[in-house]
Amino acid sequence: MNPEDLAAIWVTSQLALVTTLLLFVIGTPLAWWLATTKRWYKPPLEALTALPLVLPPTVLGFYLLLLLSPNSAIGGFFFELTGVRLTFSFTGLVLASVIYSLPFMVQPLQVAFERVQEQCLEDAYALGVRKITAVFTAVFPQCRRGFLTAAVLTFAHTVGEFGVVLMIGGNIPGETRVISIAIYEHVETISYADAHLLAIALLIFSFLVLLAVFTINRQLPLRAY
Repeated sequence: MNPEDLAAIWVTSQLALVTTLLLFVIGTPLAWWLATTKRWYKPPLEALTALPLVLPPTVLGFYLLLLLSPNSAIGGFFFELTGVRLTFSFTGLVLASVIYSLPFMVQPLQVAFERVQEQCLEDAYALGVRKITAVFTAVFPQCRRGFLTAAVLTFAHTVGEFGVVLMIGGNIPGETRVISIAIYEHVETISYADAHLLAIALLIFSFLVLLAVFTINRQLPLRAY
């Protein structure tokens, strides 16, 4: 495997890890709110959160490219503030990946939170436990499967991204060139041996990820409060 492909694997791993960690912080409270609220605007927000599941990646990437460009209000403000471009940079890849992978974090967590029995929280409240403490002690322990599934799906989905990262990051070796783009480039240049090597690695990785999720979820017992 050539050094550029090894660099692409490293960039992809970093991108997937950072995206997953950020979505834990962003997605957990959002999933909790969606699981517990009865506000009239819940369905529109659920639809907005799930939009990346059905929206073509190139469409999302195109509008993110316009939104994050240095000529736009957001991209220009960020560039003036930090000196970092959001387009064709690793920072832009992270932002795009967070948006594109959002439903893969939120939906498993929302389902897990909705399955938690309200009696657990009521019992905790009756014991004088504060709401935030009750959430961490009564709810989250029962949602371990949801957290695991959300984390693994988010990480794996980010590893396999193509359209969005190509539109936002381009193909800069060592910075924005990820595995999926490297495979595409190898196919374009008829370097099928290199393409096969990366593609098989992704195939094996995807299978092992799903196998791990199913195995751990089967072995992980539900935990009552």
